[in-house]
Amino acid sequence: MRCLSKSIKRKKNDVKVKVKTKIVNKRVKAKPPSTPSTPSLNLVCDIDTLRTLIKKNKVRVVDVRKRDEYLKGHIKTAVSLPLAELLSNDDPESIINILNNLGISNDTLVVIYDDTFGALASRVAWSFKFGHRNVALLEVTYDNWKKLGLEIERKSNKYSKVSHSINMDYSIFADAEYIENAQNDKNKIIIDSRERLNFLTEHIPNSKNIPYTMLRSENSILRNPSELKRFMENRGIDLNNEIITYCGSVGTLSGLAFFALKTAGISNVKLYPKSFKEWKSLGKLKTEFKDANYWDLSAE
Repeated sequence: MRCLSKSIKRKKNDVKVKVKTKIVNKRVKAKPPSTPSTPSLNLVCDIDTLRTLIKKNKVRVVDVRKRDEYLKGHIKTAVSLPLAELLSNDDPESIINILNNLGISNDTLVVIYDDTFGALASRVAWSFKFGHRNVALLEVTYDNWKKLGLEIERKSNKYSKVSHSINMDYSIFADAEYIENAQNDKNKIIIDSRERLNFLTEHIPNSKNIPYTMLRSENSILRNPSELKRFMENRGIDLNNEIITYCGSVGTLSGLAFFALKTAGISNVKLYPKSFKEWKSLGKLKTEFKDANYWDLSAE
């Protein structure tokens, strides 16, 4: 991804506020504490929170399924952004253009969902996080939402174009060169999110395998934070280390792992979006297990 040198400066006006207090019976009536104009979303948004935000018209819901699936039915107020459309050009400038075209301004709360256990939504959410901070995954898939009898609609939604500022966060991104330099760094851990057999067949040297299938729960795309934290610690993942995730090709499975690791409380997490497909095409070194036996298939 190419860097953007453009920066936007904002002028701040000093506002003087006079607070008057009234003394009654020797008691002071204090001014109530102010609340932030824009609340922050958790990394995973629960159903009730999203329904409330939709009713108050305080959220942009993004459906990343295929367009024809969206037209058959989607969560109320949702806009359509098929994953393939984003992946066709996901450089920083294009991401900002997508945000603008979806009516997502700097302060807009964004919740993203799919129908593929959260992997597609995670990849889009990770891309959005380059330039937009308040992004969350919906805790359930569209199919689960529908089975619960929750509000859906079939009309195609479109919102007025806005102008989102350009302030890219490259701390969440890794490329092949970065991975190569991190392989022998004891403070950095590389995680392969593919299924166990794919990992055993071939993988990036010195990487650990945490299959995406072990990150979800029965009722949610991800386990709760305490379970994820314990899960990572039981597999020797130091929460203070920097973690870099990758998967097979475009960063969907590793995108889910990215959000799982962040949910577990790990602050420094990166995604290698081009993943193992690019790594092999570049002719980089890889580790193979020629004689893996039955027990090797367990990631426990």
